[in-house]
This record gives sequence, C-alpha cells and structure tokens, in this order.
Amino acid sequence: MESAHADFLINYNMSKVIIIGGGIIGLTSAYYLNKQGHQVTILEKGELLDNCSFGNAGMIVPSHFVPLAAPGMIQQGIRWMFNSKSPFYVKPSLNPELLTWGLKFMRKATRQHVAQSAQPLTDLSLLSKSLYQDLQNQPGFAFKVTNNGILAFYKTEKVGEEEAHLAEQGRKLGLDMAVLSAAECAALQPDLKLDVLGAVHYRCDAHLYPNQLIADLVTHLEAAGVKIQRNTEVTKIEAINGSISKVIAGNNAYNADEYIIAGGSWSPAIARMLNLKVSLLPGKGYSFMVEEKQNRMQIPALLCEARVAITPMNGSIRYGGTMEIDKLNDRINMNRVRGIVESVPKYFPDLHPQLPDTKDIWFGFRPSSPDGLPYIGRVAKFKNLVIATGHGMMGLSLGPATGKLVSEIVAGLKTTIPVDAFAPNRS
Repeated sequence: MESAHADFLINYNMSKVIIIGGGIIGLTSAYYLNKQGHQVTILEKGELLDNCSFGNAGMIVPSHFVPLAAPGMIQQGIRWMFNSKSPFYVKPSLNPELLTWGLKFMRKATRQHVAQSAQPLTDLSLLSKSLYQDLQNQPGFAFKVTNNGILAFYKTEKVGEEEAHLAEQGRKLGLDMAVLSAAECAALQPDLKLDVLGAVHYRCDAHLYPNQLIADLVTHLEAAGVKIQRNTEVTKIEAINGSISKVIAGNNAYNADEYIIAGGSWSPAIARMLNLKVSLLPGKGYSFMVEEKQNRMQIPALLCEARVAITPMNGSIRYGGTMEIDKLNDRINMNRVRGIVESVPKYFPDLHPQLPDTKDIWFGFRPSSPDGLPYIGRVAKFKNLVIATGHGMMGLSLGPATGKLVSEIVAGLKTTIPVDAFAPNRS
C-alpha cells in the first residue's frame, strides 16, 4: 500500500497552496488537495465555528436543480419585500453592487437559463452526494449521511402543481422524486400531525449534522498536516506579471504556488485586492435548534410556501430559513425569525417552536451569485488563482464536489464533470 500511495503522489505536480477561507468550500478543497499531496495552508478570518455551513439545515439536495434566478422570482420577490416576515427580501439601496447584481439577476431569470442550468447543477449535486457517501466511511469521520430524502410539503393547489412539474423535470434528469398525497406523507411519519395537501418526496436527497461534519474535517485536516491559521484575515494580495506572489494578513506574509479564493460572502472584497470583480451578495439566513426528545420527525421537511427548512439532527430539530439580501452586518431581524416560527404549526400542528432568544439564534451569509450558479475555476488575469464561491444556500450540499473540482483544476487534470457553466468570468 505504501508504494501504491507513493506512485499516486508522483503523478501530480506538488505545490504549496493557500486557501483563503475556512468554510465548507475551503475545508473540502483542502481535503482533496491534501490527498493529492499538496502542502496546504488555510487562512481563515474567524474561528471556523461561524461559517455559513455550521448552522445550516444540513441538507444534501440534488433536487435543487432550479437556480435562484428563475421565472417568477422577481414578481414574488417584489411581493415579499412588503412583508417583514417574508422568506425573501432584498433591502432597497443605491449600492452600485446591489444594482449590478439586480440587473444580472433580472437578465438571468428566464426559462432558458433554468433549462441550461439544470444538468450542470444536477451533475455537481450528484457528485457531491457520492463524495459524502465515501467521506463518511473514511477513518476518523463520525458524521453520517441519512438517505431518507426530504419531504417538500405544500398547502395550496398552485404550489402543488409547481412541485409536481418540478418532480417531472427531476425524473427526466434521473432523480428519484415522487408526488405523495397527505395520507402517504402521514404514513411516513405517523407520530407527527400534518395539515398539508401533499408533498413531493425528494428521495434523491439526504441530510447530515453539519456541526459534526465541520469538526471532523478540521480534525482530519490538521492531523494530515494542513495548516489552519485562525483569526487570520487577509488584508492585501500582491501579484507580479499575472501571477500572485504573496498574501498579507496582519504582519505576516504567506506565499505559495497556487491560491484559492473560497471566502464565501467575503470573496468579492478579497477579489477586489486584485482588481477582480466577483458578483456576489450575502443572503442572510437564520436558524435555531429545539430539543426533540420524542424523535417524532425522521425525514427533513421543506415548507414550500413559507420557504422554511426543518431538519432532525443530534436529538433536536433545526429550523431555518429566509434569504435577506443586504450588506454584511451583525443585525438579527427578529421579524424574519418570527416568520419561521409562525409558519411551522401551519404545516405541523404538533410542532410549536417558541421564538428563541437572540443568543440562541444563528445567522450566516449565503454567497449568492446573480444567476444562482457557483463560481468554480481559474480566471484569465492570474495564472495561479482559482475561485470557488457563490454557492448560495447550497454550500454544504455542493462542498465535496467543489473541493474535488478545485483539486483537479490545480493539478491540471480533466475535471470529473464539466465546469464551463461555473466559470468565474461568465457573463
């Protein structure tokens, strides 16, 4: 085995790699780069415990092949803007970045864009799910993937028709999705009362406990020799002749052969240090945990009209939702959290989560591209730079696939799946 491992390493041009950002994309990129034998350093501005994936719903979602930029979202978004408890909100502003993002969003919110995006998103999601299945079986990893799907509940006939159409499109892409009656839904979780018309069972989906996953990755990476520099915010990036030469954080300079920008919602600010534009806006989401001793919920739920995600995890239920497009900020909008709380018993009469204290509310920023697709790839301006960001609400779901693709791009290999749709310089 030792000689086989050595042969494996010889096949690659080993490099020093610096990853800016220690969220799920940075950690999984480090994992696959380390497996190739590269010397990897992660520069993380925080403690690794406040990244966007740490508090999310833990859903792995091949079912989500429709990007945020889709027909109907503009009209729906305008209606939601007048409701402080609504699931989607864009704060009006004269911020040039918001105006640019909004114009691109409107241009991409077409049926053609949705059709063109479906296969690339599906391929990326299915690759990620497969890699999660492999990762959970590696030594030292305690997280587990639960493969009982997700139930997307609806209360209105209109949304039911939309979900049925989505399921039909999903099946054409090879995804296992089934339309269920209310009675069929109730039979799957008999200990929970339901007040719904029906659901689509995204059988192709899965879930995990993200806190355990992140802890496992960090422990593994540090044991494998990856250097993780916490509380290390990059403040300057220097380049010479189309190649990055060093990054500066505080009083320290770091140099490498290859550089990865995986800073989530902070990626545009990092890219600006190189006079690069990465069109992203932070979409703030909230979540909170409620202990569930009865273990009544076995299958995660999406409340379609309310846009709320509910996931059983670690003896509790995590409730999450909202997408609040605004500047990066530390404000907690309690009306948004109240909207999550009030929506739950409308679908699950037995579940009555209380409005949590602010100290018990987690929030994070989803790096949202205007066309709803992530950025994964090199940029023409710098030969040793890869950008991996913009995954919106699907960062955890798409993490391993993105990390593997990043490692292949760095190594100059043919990527496992095509990445043209995710090119950072796409229009």
